Amino acid sequence: MAELEKFQMVINGQWVDAANGETFESFDPYTAEPWAEVPKAGAADVDAAVEAAYQAGRPGSEWRSMTASARGALLRKFGDALMEASEHLGEMETKDNGKLIAEMGVQCKYLTQWYHYYGGLCDKVEGSVIPIDKPDTLNYTVWEPLGVVACIVPWNSPLLLLTWKLAPLLAAGNTTVIKPSEYTSVSTLEFMKVVEKVGFPPGVINVVTGFGADVGGPLVEHPKVAKVAFTGSDATGSDIYQAAAKSMKHVTMELGGKSPNIVFDDAEMDNAVKGAISGIFAATGQTCIAGSRLLVQESIHNEFVDKLVALAETAKMGDPMSMDTQVGPVTNIPQYEKILDYIDIAKGEGAEAALGGAKAMAPECGNGWFVEPTIFTGVKNSMRIAQEEVFGPVLSVIPFKDEEEAIEIGNDVVYGLAAGVWTQNIRRAMIMSDRLEAGTVWVNTYRAVSYMSPFGGYKQSGLGRESGQEMIKEYLQQKCVWISTATDVPNPFVLR
Repeated sequence: MAELEKFQMVINGQWVDAANGETFESFDPYTAEPWAEVPKAGAADVDAAVEAAYQAGRPGSEWRSMTASARGALLRKFGDALMEASEHLGEMETKDNGKLIAEMGVQCKYLTQWYHYYGGLCDKVEGSVIPIDKPDTLNYTVWEPLGVVACIVPWNSPLLLLTWKLAPLLAAGNTTVIKPSEYTSVSTLEFMKVVEKVGFPPGVINVVTGFGADVGGPLVEHPKVAKVAFTGSDATGSDIYQAAAKSMKHVTMELGGKSPNIVFDDAEMDNAVKGAISGIFAATGQTCIAGSRLLVQESIHNEFVDKLVALAETAKMGDPMSMDTQVGPVTNIPQYEKILDYIDIAKGEGAEAALGGAKAMAPECGNGWFVEPTIFTGVKNSMRIAQEEVFGPVLSVIPFKDEEEAIEIGNDVVYGLAAGVWTQNIRRAMIMSDRLEAGTVWVNTYRAVSYMSPFGGYKQSGLGRESGQEMIKEYLQQKCVWISTATDVPNPFVLR
């Protein structure tokens, strides 16, 4: 076995090992073998990182003394540096989480846009002067940073989902401690080399690697953390939300999904088939916005499923570093086993596998954690396979009669992150967009995101939004200032 690459984390601008000296291994999902060694931090490291972030963000510090315009220029410089490093960062993400280099390369180039966009917003955040109804009084508002933000990032798209948090929180003048997933810490540590190169003041951006109980818990509970920005499962999100509430921390949470991708009989069928494939088999289904429930109108159900299976079975599996691979491995062993368990559950519930339904054993999959692209028919929306997030390449096809039933089925889950609608009827598109309980509705497209457009969920899919202009205020707090110019103090026993 080749010698493991060794990585360090970053606290107060310094590359450091865990205080306890412990490390853990990161695995390549394609080879199923370890390739990197990462610090296994604990509460002492969290405390050091939070203290560094807290001091870096205090009034009078280099970071807080920086003008909004200067902060914006630094963010834009950072965006440019990330573009230069994007190819390398994409390769590191693929090595660490098994997602396709064809997607990771593009995704890492796209990170630049968030830093340019929020860099431009830095000096556009304005308070207001209020024409107050009190004589001899000036009343105005200002927006100020919250303080230290804990960013807890999942394993499926680490740098993209970190960027959705990091760009606006820095634009708002906050500092941060980042906890990447224990399964995919390496790309974030490589990302910190770009942070170092650009020249952010020490302590503004810190990274502590390790496990939830050792790092995540102490970070969420730390008294000097003002906000927790989390992306992950709804179960973990609920635990974090409860822990954060004990000290009244602000939270932003982007959680799970069980999104309906709805195809009507007037849809352009070939495009809808591609949209269904994109919704579930892209990223090996390891995405919160996966269109994992495919609702197909009864009149076209059989024809649509035939076309869907015919296209899906051509998907090329194999090395995610190859540009022509279309379906890569599952990122980690627990998730791999979970997906296979759900396939067994679906079969036990009476669903029929029209495609796949097992671990992938093809030679091109090597020793990696591959699951066959799987399509289940005969699914009822009450089944676990239709109600619970699988987070893998497993699609449940559910027939429906009309708009009313499509809306009823579409909304009949605890989640509300996204939805897709395929129709050529503008009236229907408007009605469905209005009545579907989802933070994002795509019509005749799927899985599109932008730094300019807000993203987040309804119901148990989360709290708050990421991206878009208004997002910067998720990381700000408003202060109101009253200044009296009166020459005489009024009666002190009466509310002014």
